[in-house]
Amino acid sequence: MTRTQRLPGVAMKAASSTRSALLCLVLLWLAGNGMRLTILAPPPVISLIHADLRMSETEVGLLSGIPAALFAFAAVPGSLLIARFGALNALLIGLLSTAIGSALRGAAPNVAALYAATVVTGFGVAVMQPSMPPLVRAWLPDRIGFATAVYTNGLLIGEVLPVALTLPVVLPLVGSWRLDFAVWGALCVLIALAVALLAPRPEKAAPLAPPRKWWPDWGSPLIWQLGVMLGSVNAMYFSTNFFIPRYLHETGREADISAALTALNVGQLPASLLLLMVAGGLERRAWPYVLCGLLSLAAILGIVFGNAVLVIGGAGLLGFAAAGVLILMLALPPLLSPPEDVHRTAAAMFTISYTGAVIVPVLAGFAWDVSGIPAMAFLPIGLCAILLIVPATALRIGPHR
Repeated sequence: MTRTQRLPGVAMKAASSTRSALLCLVLLWLAGNGMRLTILAPPPVISLIHADLRMSETEVGLLSGIPAALFAFAAVPGSLLIARFGALNALLIGLLSTAIGSALRGAAPNVAALYAATVVTGFGVAVMQPSMPPLVRAWLPDRIGFATAVYTNGLLIGEVLPVALTLPVVLPLVGSWRLDFAVWGALCVLIALAVALLAPRPEKAAPLAPPRKWWPDWGSPLIWQLGVMLGSVNAMYFSTNFFIPRYLHETGREADISAALTALNVGQLPASLLLLMVAGGLERRAWPYVLCGLLSLAAILGIVFGNAVLVIGGAGLLGFAAAGVLILMLALPPLLSPPEDVHRTAAAMFTISYTGAVIVPVLAGFAWDVSGIPAMAFLPIGLCAILLIVPATALRIGPHR
């Protein structure tokens, strides 16, 4: 066979490889959406739920904290599922669990049932989160950084869609907060079907061999340092998503709720795009985290003390800062761990970080209830900005092991 005869075959193989890579990127992006669509469905309708189920502000804070609790406490069992059944199956289990939990939330007759359904939803996402880094490594081993950025962008879009579309589009179409939950759960089912039908199989991609180890190395100081830093950002982000609607409602500014929530979540996208364009290595330096902590503190002050423009601008700034820290830190488990340990390193970081995101919303609601002052809910949230800055100043990340 001559060189001329071989060229078409080489070109066809290259084209097939490109199509396969694009398909993997699309599936990763969709899966990233699935990790947040149902989690961010409650904030736009929280005042409706509050009135319908007669919730206290502390109960609202607890509702906000439940998903984070599952992200923390189910991350290590998620690592075990990955070790036993593989990352792809764990991802599918997670997508279907969060869809079922979302539907059950819509059917909840009381607060206890709402909490139980939220547990199911949170468990699904907790299983999905540590499954993504090993899938990235298995499907696109030569494009790990870019693939991580793609699925993170999908995660951010999944946070934006519910808060941007619920009040102006979905709620008027379906007529109730209960059916609104069903809509977002149905989208997760569709994503699960797409992944199940189109995901690369062993003959088309590197096999996802179940790792032997699944229990994290809890003695690592670096894991605790990263967990605290990421936890402060998670706590600020999730707490603000729940308490901005309640705060604006109680202060007579309901017209600003949709814009503020949209700004908080859309504000994450510029950070995603900026970090895609900037050369790598920022995740190993202290100053980006310190800067994001200062921006977060300024944003919270603007939300509490500002007019409508400052509230919306502060929400967008907080989203930008939170997304910057999230994206930088999601790159760390693949950088710091060998391939067989990525899932358990990620699980440890998620466990520690989301524990803080459980505690802070409850403290925020408690501060409001005890003081009777809506702005007091943002005191624990603001303290989290300081909790990000302090350990970041001592950040030292060595080379890949």
